[in-house]
Amino acid sequence: MHNNLTTSLDFRRGIYAMDFALKFSTAKHIPCASLFLDYDEPEKGVSSFRYINKGDSIMAETINAGIAALRTLESWHVKHIYGIPGGTFNNMMYALDAEKERIQYIHVRHEEVGALAAVADGKLTGHIGVAFGSAGPGATHLFQGAYDAKMDKIPTLFLVGQVEQRFMNYDFFQELNEDPFFQDAAVYARTVTTAEELPHIIDEAIRRAFAQHGAAVVVIPNDLPGKAIPANGYYSSADNFARPVLPVGTDEQVNAALKLIGQAKKPVMYVGQGTIGAAQEVMAVSEKLQLPVITTALGKEIIPYEFPALLGSAARVASKPANEALREADLIMFVGSNYPFAEVMFNPAAQFIQIDSNPQMLGKRHKTEVAILGDAKKTLQKLLDRSSDAAPSTWYAANKDNVANWHQYNDDMMNRTIGKLRFEPVFKQINRIAKDDAVFAIDVGDVTQNSVRLLKVNGHQPWITSGLFATMGAGLPGAMAAQLSYPGRQVFNLAGDGAAAMVMQDLNTEVRYHLPIINVIFSNDALGYIEDEQEDDGHEWFGIDMPGLDFAKIAEGQGMTGITVTKVTELPEAFDRALAETADGRPILIDVKITNERPIPVEHLQLDPARFDAPTIAAFKKRYYAEKLIPLSEFEANQTK
Repeated sequence: MHNNLTTSLDFRRGIYAMDFALKFSTAKHIPCASLFLDYDEPEKGVSSFRYINKGDSIMAETINAGIAALRTLESWHVKHIYGIPGGTFNNMMYALDAEKERIQYIHVRHEEVGALAAVADGKLTGHIGVAFGSAGPGATHLFQGAYDAKMDKIPTLFLVGQVEQRFMNYDFFQELNEDPFFQDAAVYARTVTTAEELPHIIDEAIRRAFAQHGAAVVVIPNDLPGKAIPANGYYSSADNFARPVLPVGTDEQVNAALKLIGQAKKPVMYVGQGTIGAAQEVMAVSEKLQLPVITTALGKEIIPYEFPALLGSAARVASKPANEALREADLIMFVGSNYPFAEVMFNPAAQFIQIDSNPQMLGKRHKTEVAILGDAKKTLQKLLDRSSDAAPSTWYAANKDNVANWHQYNDDMMNRTIGKLRFEPVFKQINRIAKDDAVFAIDVGDVTQNSVRLLKVNGHQPWITSGLFATMGAGLPGAMAAQLSYPGRQVFNLAGDGAAAMVMQDLNTEVRYHLPIINVIFSNDALGYIEDEQEDDGHEWFGIDMPGLDFAKIAEGQGMTGITVTKVTELPEAFDRALAETADGRPILIDVKITNERPIPVEHLQLDPARFDAPTIAAFKKRYYAEKLIPLSEFEANQTK
């Protein structure tokens, strides 16, 4: 074999090229000595061979399999990929090096952070997020992300390293049987068996992830991405990708729904993420048909905080008006939601209308009178088109009054300047500096329910958290994904000290990649959410205390500005500093040392004289500063006078 290998062609690439030449010559019955390496671009992973025989030429262009795999990702609009290199992923790393102008490698400090960030990419953009890990421990660290994707139904791709094929099934160093390992978490999990199929399997995995709304896993033996394959031997189906065109409810279904709504005395509309993009229709239906609106916690971003009939969300990560209304509702119109606490929170006797794009969801959470398989936005519009204005409802008016009273309570708490520093004044500052298109990444714990209640989102500020899986540590990777996907927008990471401690090593990733994130840590030296559960169970607190950490120093040790706040009066200056730092392209961390007082338990309200005696109500109001809070029943009584 003749060749014109130049000094720019490293030895490893030369070996791959010759390996392909040998295979090609054997397959084509061509003497290897007659193959001439016509050109080679190792930085692009491309080689071309010519067969010279009595003046005849046969061209055989090749490409490195790892680079072909990455170009498949690029065709699906993947801009960055998270991970940590390992010996069983080296050949994919070499491909990432060659493709670094097209796809950015984000070197996280823990694979779990990369995995959760990849899921957050999907939640925020609708494109596929991608993370990788090497064989063994790298693979197992991806599990948090795989299950978060499964539970929240987010298309995500995980690339998993494996030992070279010649070592597989020998119980080799770090070797795991990784396919079955991911079967429960993933909608698709396969091990690549030839270099030629690597880009094809990745393309297949992405299509399956989108089609089945979950995680896809591709296990890659390390030797395969380093091999040369025919450059015309693979293709991407990205240009063929299409989402199903969803139907609209039939005339009969819409008429049946309108009849039930017209007969109800206390109807509510409960909406979830399926109504993203349909906020105007939700609010119009609410006003026209006199249906107060409840959202899931994950759906908080959809309806503006200031909409007068927005009751918030229900259960514990929730708001007072929503819980009170659900207790009395005689009809629930359930739109685009898979609310897991429906069996606990919904009145079993209530009439039920459901609109969902997934037939698997219809009738899942409640006995259903009208089930409509269809697009939420179009079906809500059809409800508007086929209905007349409902008469003004005392129920609707009472719920609006209840919302106003709840907002006043929260504003009073956010404006508190006496006593120890609580969490509410921190949210006042977040609301003050938040830009109209800010992105909020919310961690799991007390911070989730406090954010649900206190962030005054405007309908244009994306909000993400770990929903059904509710894994602590999701805030920081979510913020990283947000800043990478929307580099020009303001991004917040809001976390409790328990969750922040799990992923604090990746503050350095924010610094390294110049991600100007505002990290706010609520430090109360306890796992507050679990502490409150133990109180409700009547158990003495156990195992929930945490030694105080100086997160500001931890941030500074990783190259980031850190600020500690211990007084209400220090908050404005700290958040002004956050604006200045992030405007200059730098991340910042504000560690707010708050008191460990329990947030008001809206799932255990003790305000209604018809249900509780005067001493119980007085004690409840005193503990939660709720002297001005009024039960829904009182607003209903006022409306009927």
